[in-house]
Amino acid sequence: MDPSTLSRHQRAADEFVRLLEIMARLRSPEGGCPWDLEQTFKTIAPYTIEEAYEVADAIERGDMTELREELGDLLFQVAFHSQMAEEEGAFEAADVAAAINEKMVRRHPHVFVASDERSSDDQIVAWEVVKAEERAAKAKERGNASALDGVALSLPALLRAEKLQKRAARTGFDWTEADQIFDKLEEETEEVKEAIASGNADAVMDEIGDLLFVAANLARRLKIDPEAALRQANSKFERRFRAMEALAADRGDDFSQLDLNAQENLWQAIKKTEGKT
Repeated sequence: MDPSTLSRHQRAADEFVRLLEIMARLRSPEGGCPWDLEQTFKTIAPYTIEEAYEVADAIERGDMTELREELGDLLFQVAFHSQMAEEEGAFEAADVAAAINEKMVRRHPHVFVASDERSSDDQIVAWEVVKAEERAAKAKERGNASALDGVALSLPALLRAEKLQKRAARTGFDWTEADQIFDKLEEETEEVKEAIASGNADAVMDEIGDLLFVAANLARRLKIDPEAALRQANSKFERRFRAMEALAADRGDDFSQLDLNAQENLWQAIKKTEGKT
């Protein structure tokens, strides 16, 4: 390792140690922060998820300054959970770092053990093989096993749907053609209509869930990230809606007071400015 790299790594280590010291001080019964002292793994978990999304948002916007800040916030979450675990005698920050270090070396034998060349696709396959072996070992310890083990309950529902489907597909439980999924979409759409007609709110919710699950499956089949696709749709809708409001204001109108036909005309006008029909 060259001196400049070693120096950067040493600075990173020093700053992380300082972060751990700050976290320990915040959680100290003597002079610590009352709010930090009240927190538990469960109360902090939502903040951890939120910070991860804020990292993704900074990346989406290409804001490197914001990304640095948000990565720091996410790292603080690691320190927070590690401190609480150390207080309970479960593990400490060094164990967290050691575990991920060992895992990365184990999952990249072509880098750290052998020198065989792999394409990106080859590595994806090998990665999944190693992960499957790790899951099998954990299941053996617990005394049960499922192809769906390890898909976190706390994932966003759309992302979790995709991961569950990928796991099931590895066992052969999957449609062979995308056209079959279109047929299923039509079937689920009809079942939503039937549920609405029945007036049963629980049935409507159940069928809407099925419809979204199949839509996620179609995206997966077409090699589209459904979470990314929905984020893009959200962004497009927000952009167009704000543009409609602005166009209405330019015309001296209050968008919220326009009838639906007038609002639809604004929507179509905005789509035309984007080259959409």
